Amino acid sequence: MDEYEITTAGTREMTTLLEWAEDEGWNPGKLDRLPFHAADPHGFFMGKLDAEPVTSVSAVRYGADYGFIGFYIASPPVRGQGYGIQAWRAAMNHLGGRNVGLDGVVEQQDNYRRSGFRTAWNHVRYAGVPHAEETAAGITVVDAGTVPFGALTSYDRRFFPGPRDAFLSLWVAVPGHTALVALQDGELRGFGTARPAGTGARVGPLYAASDDIALALLNGLSAVQRGEPVALDVPDVNRAAIGLVERLGLEPTFECARMYTGGTPEIDLSGIYAATTVELG
Repeated sequence: MDEYEITTAGTREMTTLLEWAEDEGWNPGKLDRLPFHAADPHGFFMGKLDAEPVTSVSAVRYGADYGFIGFYIASPPVRGQGYGIQAWRAAMNHLGGRNVGLDGVVEQQDNYRRSGFRTAWNHVRYAGVPHAEETAAGITVVDAGTVPFGALTSYDRRFFPGPRDAFLSLWVAVPGHTALVALQDGELRGFGTARPAGTGARVGPLYAASDDIALALLNGLSAVQRGEPVALDVPDVNRAAIGLVERLGLEPTFECARMYTGGTPEIDLSGIYAATTVELG
């Protein structure tokens, strides 16, 4: 009989998870391994059949009340044989009754509904090289490392349902990531990060108090890419964000549904111009 075992993935095994995500066409960041793992070192699972990796899923805990599912993948040869659902159950057990979020691809959304998830909004991935537009006066864009880290984590909590300090500390500092904040009248009014991916760069999060601030941050992040395309996962309920990326010439390439097992978290959706990631929320 084949032996199937679900184990906790270490940082080295995170490479396999990211390679599988790339094979699925999700275009993860090239340097996601360490910041992702830091979000919850016990929250990444790998199913092994006769010691060979065949399934993956992440179940990242953010505090006592919120969790997020991602990387739910079974290698093609074992699909439909029940190995994936065993990994799913281990992941949900790890989250221990929290309100759980995920970004579900279209073909899996009915399965997630049967597992108790409901759709809150859709994320639409817009990609391309943004048209150049002039930044409005009075907005200063600087490296995120120049503001106190506590100010950055406090700002992040306006838009994200739980604490994720360990993740953010690496997300803004990993070599190759560009992290910027926007200041207006001396106040922190926006935050954005870009990271290299298999194709171009992924922008997320992109938080802003206005279209002008979002544009200023996106200008700064895009400039670092030197004409390479960028991609943003934009919540479709933020019509201002959709209008901005379409005005800049970006085009929709992918869509998934943000789904929760409980109520929709109370976050400032109007300020989210791009989600941080579809893997970790």
